[in-house]
Amino acid sequence: MEEFTRIIYQPGTITRITLNRPEVRNAFDDRMIEELHHAAWLCDRDDQCRVVILSGGDGKVFSAGADINWMRSVVDYSWEENVRDSERLARMLDMIWKNRKPFICRVNGHAIGGGCGLVAVCDVAVALTRAKFGFTEVKLGIAPAVISPYVLRKIGFSHARRFFLTGELFDAYEAQYIGLVHILADTIEDMDLEVNRLAQELLTSSPNAIAHTKELVRSAWLMGGEQVLRYTVGKIAELRVSQQGQEGLRAFLEKREPEWVKELPEELRPKGKSK
Repeated sequence: MEEFTRIIYQPGTITRITLNRPEVRNAFDDRMIEELHHAAWLCDRDDQCRVVILSGGDGKVFSAGADINWMRSVVDYSWEENVRDSERLARMLDMIWKNRKPFICRVNGHAIGGGCGLVAVCDVAVALTRAKFGFTEVKLGIAPAVISPYVLRKIGFSHARRFFLTGELFDAYEAQYIGLVHILADTIEDMDLEVNRLAQELLTSSPNAIAHTKELVRSAWLMGGEQVLRYTVGKIAELRVSQQGQEGLRAFLEKREPEWVKELPEELRPKGKSK
């Protein structure tokens, strides 16, 4: 893929992906969707990457959803062209949703339509209290179809019915109440403290266990009865005999740091821990 033009991609132990279209309030177009998909794919396959922080750029908006100029261009699309176009967005969201790496969403401002979809596919979301949210697709005569599977899992059937149908804007406190975001902060500084704290927590967890736990959360809630029993029993057995499972249990019993913590760069090591 060519260089990123719609996002800023900063790989590392803590990888940062920043939406970077301030002139259109970080709205999506086909190029941004492609770049987000590729960046998430890189994170999934990068052994150095342990945590991903997804953020809007400078300004008061995380993402305003679809770019109006892009929407103007799709008005004349055929049914087949609309399917192909929408599938690109669906694949991008699914790449983040199924990513082996944990994603923290740094919601630095308003998240509308597809912007809410990005919040929903991330594992943890921290938002400014001044941020506004909304699934406004019905106001345009369409529906939040592609983002709906992820939002439904995040906020549930009842809240989705209300906000999908009314298209109303709601504040960050409501977003936290319905489960779309987890933590609120009054200032950028406080938000970054929370984001950094969460990143530190994730860095002290086993990368292998995080990947399997993400799979567990996605899969177990769909199962029931004997199927979920067999799946969860098999999962814990698999992890107990894994290299990192063995290392983690031994480190706990020997009162020492596990290797995945020792391997962190010094500036990312937990403070006050012995080397």
